[in-house]
Amino acid sequence: QVRLVESGGGSVQAGESLRLSCRVSGFTPRLYCMAWFRQAPGKVRERVAVIADDGETFSADSVEGRFFISRDSSKNTLDLEMNGLKPEDTAKYYCATRPRSTSCRVFGTPDFTAWGQGTQVTVSA
Repeated sequence: QVRLVESGGGSVQAGESLRLSCRVSGFTPRLYCMAWFRQAPGKVRERVAVIADDGETFSADSVEGRFFISRDSSKNTLDLEMNGLKPEDTAKYYCATRPRSTSCRVFGTPDFTAWGQGTQVTVSA
């Protein structure tokens, strides 16, 4: 069973940067997708970025060029570097994972099977 624990959230001013980290423990399949999601109050949870075991990444249009997902297998961590933060980035951020048999591009919120508890990111104008 996989366990995911996020850290690194906080409150920042618009334009600043934050780095989120997700510590992964337990069984990880050879083929997998790991992703960051976010959910703002009153909104649906959305996928921010996803990375596959082979390093292929996909990012949401709203964060393309500002947020970067990475995986350090030696440390069992999943990171999200967030630059140029905007007030609309304010949300609770979650890491999640699932096995894969195809490209991670196709998997959305309901497809992920293991989730962390989330970490809050607040960006003020």
